[in-house]
Amino acid sequence: MELDAVRTFVAAARLGSFQEAATELAITQQAVSKRIAALERELDVRLFTRGARGAQPSIDGQAFLPHATALLQAAERAVASVRPGSRTLRVDVITMKSQPKMLLRGFHEAHPDVGLDVVTLFDGDSAIAAVQAGTIDATFRYVARDRRLPAGVEAARVLDEPLDLMVGPRHALATARSTTLARLAGHRIWIPGIVPGVEWGVYYERLAAEFGLAIDSVGPNFGTDHLMDVIAGSSDVATFLGDRTRLAWPAGHDLRRIPVLDPTPAYPHSLVWRSDNRHPGLRALRRHLAARRAPDRDDRFWTPETLDTVDSVDALDRPDTVDAWDRPGTVDA
Repeated sequence: MELDAVRTFVAAARLGSFQEAATELAITQQAVSKRIAALERELDVRLFTRGARGAQPSIDGQAFLPHATALLQAAERAVASVRPGSRTLRVDVITMKSQPKMLLRGFHEAHPDVGLDVVTLFDGDSAIAAVQAGTIDATFRYVARDRRLPAGVEAARVLDEPLDLMVGPRHALATARSTTLARLAGHRIWIPGIVPGVEWGVYYERLAAEFGLAIDSVGPNFGTDHLMDVIAGSSDVATFLGDRTRLAWPAGHDLRRIPVLDPTPAYPHSLVWRSDNRHPGLRALRRHLAARRAPDRDDRFWTPETLDTVDSVDALDRPDTVDAWDRPGTVDA
């Protein structure tokens, strides 16, 4: 069913005149007649009767009118859902306890007018495939330097998330004010649920190889609560977690967060997006991240090398990869 014909029928029924409908729609009266005649043939009914009062909807036309109006309204909602600025910006983060989630929270507070949908996909492969397919607008992921991104997909490193060591009160390092990666050699660091090939697994493999760590991924992942229960009761199990990750545990657990120094392991998060994505919310997010990303790497951190298809922090906001936009001033944190 042609929407133009339906739109013409609704206008003629509302105005009671083919001529007035033609004027409103900026077409000829002949075009109005042809569209309505085609719609009548398709529906196999007569939609109008003509009399001294002009064109009035027939009984069938009166029955069809509310449905035709609803059809046009549905079409308008469908168009509006993908109109620039109308659709919610959909962004993936590795977990809801990660630093990128806090970055997005800050972005939302600075740009409350941008609709935001935060999701957590299982792994980097799935997330990058979703970016390429257009089912999400962007993802925060560790993108290893030797990784190949699909054509048209770009990445820029935007955040290094320092890691702390978490231990229970019986652990040998429980009273330490800080520790080093070298000192952790020989200690069991438990990170359950690592699937071979996923990007966080690759990160920990490279960290372990670089510093001779024993990272144990054996056992099912029952979530953070179970992990904390095990660590609280163990004298030899520790784990890593982001230094700003907020966790709540029972008072009796008495867990300890110990900074790791010289160097501090940090998880590198890159923003990954399609270069042809013109969503204004994505542009605003990239500006927001560009304003907050330090231009140089922190020498205190250890990170594996990442793939950056965008060469600098400023390039996150470069107009040659997206439509030009007004350059904003400083955005409040």
